[in-house]
Amino acid sequence: MDSCRCGEIREMTGPQSYYAHPTAIVESLAIGEGTKIWHFAHVRQGSKIGKNCIIGKSVYIDTGAEIGNNVKIQNFVSVYKGVSIEDDVFVGPSATFTNDLYPRAFIWDEEHVVPTLISKGASIGANATLVCGITVGEYAMIGAGSVVTKDVPPFALILGNPGRKVGWVCYCGQRLKAIPQEFVGKTVLKCPACEKSVEITN
Repeated sequence: MDSCRCGEIREMTGPQSYYAHPTAIVESLAIGEGTKIWHFAHVRQGSKIGKNCIIGKSVYIDTGAEIGNNVKIQNFVSVYKGVSIEDDVFVGPSATFTNDLYPRAFIWDEEHVVPTLISKGASIGANATLVCGITVGEYAMIGAGSVVTKDVPPFALILGNPGRKVGWVCYCGQRLKAIPQEFVGKTVLKCPACEKSVEITN
């Protein structure tokens, strides 16, 4: 998992240490301890899932997909080959990942896979669509229904179609507010909820 920088993944060699609902199809041998896989999910052979994850109803994890620790993937999400999700990421229901920039039903090979990276702590809202080939920065937040076509900076708040940066968010997910105090090359913002201060450097 060098490309993903996700948490520790180990192959299951002893008794099963994760939970899978009886309706789930689980083919992967690399699923971390404490993970829960719910109704009608399909986890393909060759995929990797870390510890203490929640894989929701009707989720599809493709061969080659990589998921870190403490990741929550809500219902009806498909994580395709080429998508790497780091630790502590939230993926809302029916969010859509892609892995081919030029899809054709009659043309497919491994060279068409374009990688996508969702960095540590990021949140992706319900029904958001992420075009492949981008990186979503650490702790960024993608609003529900947004269509993301470009890289997302860490802590950025992205809304709309096409997705645009409309502000910044805290570790706790609240929108940051600017403190009336500017420095050359950076802005200081404060969270109204947890009161942490964050410096955004250009």
